[in-house]
Amino acid sequence: MRRYLQRLREGPRSLRYQLLSRSLLVLAVLLLMIGFVQYVLMRSVIYQNQADMMHAQLRSLSMDFREIWMTGGGSGGTGGEAPVPGGRSRNRETAEAAEPLNRRPLLLLPDTSLAWISREGQLQALRDHSYAPPQLGPEAYLALMSAETRLPELYRLVDGPDGTKQLVVFRLIGSPAQPQGLMQLGVSAAPLQDVIMRQLMTFGVLSLLALAGGVALYLPLLRRTLTPLDNMVAAVQRTGAQTLNEKFPASQGQVEIDRLAQSFNGMLERLEHSFRAEVEAKEGMRRFIADASHELRTPLTSIHGFLEVLLRGHVSPAQLEAALRSMHGESGRMKKLIEDLLLLARLDRSPGLELQTVNLAALIAEVEPSLTVLAGDRQTVFQLQKELISACDPDKFKQVLLNLFHNAVQHTDPSTGSITVKLIRTHNEAELSVWDNGSGILPDALPYVFDRFYRSDVSRARKSGGSGLGLAISRSIVEAHGGMIAVESTPGEGSVFRVRLALVQ
Repeated sequence: MRRYLQRLREGPRSLRYQLLSRSLLVLAVLLLMIGFVQYVLMRSVIYQNQADMMHAQLRSLSMDFREIWMTGGGSGGTGGEAPVPGGRSRNRETAEAAEPLNRRPLLLLPDTSLAWISREGQLQALRDHSYAPPQLGPEAYLALMSAETRLPELYRLVDGPDGTKQLVVFRLIGSPAQPQGLMQLGVSAAPLQDVIMRQLMTFGVLSLLALAGGVALYLPLLRRTLTPLDNMVAAVQRTGAQTLNEKFPASQGQVEIDRLAQSFNGMLERLEHSFRAEVEAKEGMRRFIADASHELRTPLTSIHGFLEVLLRGHVSPAQLEAALRSMHGESGRMKKLIEDLLLLARLDRSPGLELQTVNLAALIAEVEPSLTVLAGDRQTVFQLQKELISACDPDKFKQVLLNLFHNAVQHTDPSTGSITVKLIRTHNEAELSVWDNGSGILPDALPYVFDRFYRSDVSRARKSGGSGLGLAISRSIVEAHGGMIAVESTPGEGSVFRVRLALVQ
């Protein structure tokens, strides 16, 4: 009952209602057009059949107009003796043909009119007929007697003197070159029109029955056809954050519904991916805030502790110097952390690169002394291929190299460690790789080494292990240049970080 009331409220906005009403409208228009065509054709056929019967009746009359004239006589007209073919008078013709006509009576259909039209276009009705013949006028009659007129195929609907419409046919007496006159036979058109209207009424009743039957048959078919669409509506209503993995069947036997189902499933997949990405982003943001807070809390706690000790007084000069140096170091570390965070924020928002066409080998050679000092007693090897020109920001490129080299220093032994910096050409790209023989990275940790504040070695102290932002900054810089950065590692054997940048042709 509730479902029925809901459909009733939907009314004209319902797809079922619109399909049914428009289908019935199309069917009604088609039936109306068929009825109009049927009326035109039926009217033409009925009138033409009646005209053919009347032409046949005219042909059945005697070819000798004297017999017709003597049988019908002349009633009306101008009076006196009416001229007949051959120039003989009416009295003479009556006397000569009285006996033969008694044997051949003139038979006509009921409700007919018969008239003679002279070759001058004058009409004279034949008596003893209930219907008065209609008159077309001398010009029309003369046109009918012309040589071009095909009277056996001609009929006309003309209003009679009493206002009734008559179907009129004509027969030429004589040859077209020398016509002697016309025979005009008319019949009331009312019975024919009654037949046409009865046929139209029958067709109208059948059309209404067809529309009613169409509604009765079309509603179940329409309900069955729209079942897949109702199923989709129910599936959409069930969709939620926990049911995004539920897919709608993509094969319903209807091309349009199948395409809609495929689009709906694709939308669910995109929503699922977006929802998962949003959850991961929120989790990453939560982890980022927690890590950043922890990184900042450590130096602040240290500085706060030293300040409390200094405020108590009775501190020796040696203790004061040690405290000040520790506070200076912690503040510098905190400053570096904040600068890295600001740099990441700028890179996320807008890289702001100052691109220049530079020789990468020469650029690396500029920072080689600083890298050697940073390596300490570790063995360093530089293998640089010359003349590799790329469009990049020199300062940002140096920062990437410094971060990768510093990461290698942190993960190699101070005395037995070995770091190799290699620059080669691969197709249309320059590949910068930093190798080390450190402890390596576990396979489970490889996908996360470029995440912010991530440390593959959780036992490493923060002072010796850094803040975990160097590799994240390197990835942001490389991606801002349209390049790619990746890592390969074997636990216990070392790691290699590769950076690829496009070359200038």
